[in-house]
Amino acid sequence: MGCCSGRCTLIFICTLQLVLALERQVFDFLGYQWAPILANFFHIITVILGLFGTIQYRPRYIIVYTVWAAIWVAWNVFIICFYLDVGGLSKDSDLLTFNISAHHSWWSEHGPGCVRREMPQAPGVRTTESHSYITVMGCLMDYQYIEVMHSSMQILVAGHGGEPEGHQSEQL
Repeated sequence: MGCCSGRCTLIFICTLQLVLALERQVFDFLGYQWAPILANFFHIITVILGLFGTIQYRPRYIIVYTVWAAIWVAWNVFIICFYLDVGGLSKDSDLLTFNISAHHSWWSEHGPGCVRREMPQAPGVRTTESHSYITVMGCLMDYQYIEVMHSSMQILVAGHGGEPEGHQSEQL
């Protein structure tokens, strides 16, 4: 078996997907984005399954991974449409938090170059559940474009993950 066989390529793609999914999971946790957290969790499990199937020559696991890759591409297309306000979707809605919190993308306040300022509340209004008003200025890139780049990278890698599949099944 050569170094650039379909099997080695799929192992590399799965490993890259795993690293990118873990990075994305961290930032979704920081922003309390519950729908992406769940999707990332299932993605990580399925990529590990695909990696295991590739290493152990388990074609059924690789088929599950390939089907999930198509679902993963569709999810990331939805995320791109969501953040670009396409088709009636709005990045300002609480859809990704299942409408249980008012959190948004972590990048909206902590993007590259962003200066975050908390505005103090009126004296005597402080409670344990009060939220302060936050202003964000000077961002080099709007947060929705960072989210779109994350999803685009996921689509690009997932698209290549299915590519060596034809080579893989020939070797099995």
